[in-house]
Amino acid sequence: MSLILAINPGSTSTKVAVYENEKKLLAESLDHPLKTLAQFPEISAQQDFRKEAIVSLINEAGYSCHDMDAVVGRGGLLKPMPGGVYRVCQQMLTDLREERFGVHACNLGAILADDIATEGGAQAFIVDPPVVDEFADVARVTGHPGIMRKSKFHALNHKAIGRRCAVELGHRYDEVRLVVAHLGGGITVAAHDLGRVVDANDGLDAEGPMTPERAGTLPAGDLASLCFSGEHSHEEVKWMLTSGGGLVAHLGTNDLREVKKMIAAGNKEANLSFRAMAYQVAKEVGACACALSGSVDAIALTGGMAHDEEFVELIRSRVEWIAPVKVYAGEDELLSLTTGALRVIQGAEVAKDYLHDLSD
Repeated sequence: MSLILAINPGSTSTKVAVYENEKKLLAESLDHPLKTLAQFPEISAQQDFRKEAIVSLINEAGYSCHDMDAVVGRGGLLKPMPGGVYRVCQQMLTDLREERFGVHACNLGAILADDIATEGGAQAFIVDPPVVDEFADVARVTGHPGIMRKSKFHALNHKAIGRRCAVELGHRYDEVRLVVAHLGGGITVAAHDLGRVVDANDGLDAEGPMTPERAGTLPAGDLASLCFSGEHSHEEVKWMLTSGGGLVAHLGTNDLREVKKMIAAGNKEANLSFRAMAYQVAKEVGACACALSGSVDAIALTGGMAHDEEFVELIRSRVEWIAPVKVYAGEDELLSLTTGALRVIQGAEVAKDYLHDLSD
């Protein structure tokens, strides 16, 4: 039996769990007030603060760093890489601390995992970071050579659900073709082709369907006019696209529960926005089915909004002609991290090297 500590840093919280193999022994979300985090000049400077909170939590539960066989952190913004489990190494830590490929709290995942693992003499891993890139070459090309599509999606949950769905179909993940839709604050829909995600909308920079917070793909001409209207700064436009778009822009909230209350009260705009978001997700599912040449074994809907049966049904009614629709509501990223590390510990998967295994 292996004891594994899983760490998932978010912008104002750190989710922590201890597992014995796949048995959850401890799970907690440590909240970090914005006022407290404001004292740190950069995200990497939060390392000691967050580590102390994690260590205190596991100590109070009767565990220590020295009990762990492995510490696994959420992957951060790194070089594009194939999916899998990666050992944390010095170059990875340098890239994250220097924020060479982007700024996000998830960059702390590998840093914290390595720090705690080193102290306890354990192995340190990351699993399926958001920069997993297995795109087909044709999926990268746009109508302008100066702009290429990038692979940025909810890779950890996508891959975990892909494996789970494959097992239910009686196959391995690398034996099936799936369309997986992660439905949360961000929405990403991806084509999974025999274990590789060959296409997906960019969930970080608001490509694809509108979401509770993101604008999604917009008419290019109108967007260009907005950018050069002189009414908005570059930062304001970025916010409108990635944080203040979607349901926030239309209805003033990113909470689907509040939207449903508006609909129940007769708010026609809320009803239209709700149905439009489901419609756009369904269109993206159809596009991914085309990327798989129509050969789709199943469509999997996951994420927080998959709890809403009406939202799911609006999508299902438009796409179930393609393939059976399976629903995996919510997400369990800590378990996904843990099972990734466990596959390496048990010899079912070989951990990849960040310096050498960035292409297949």
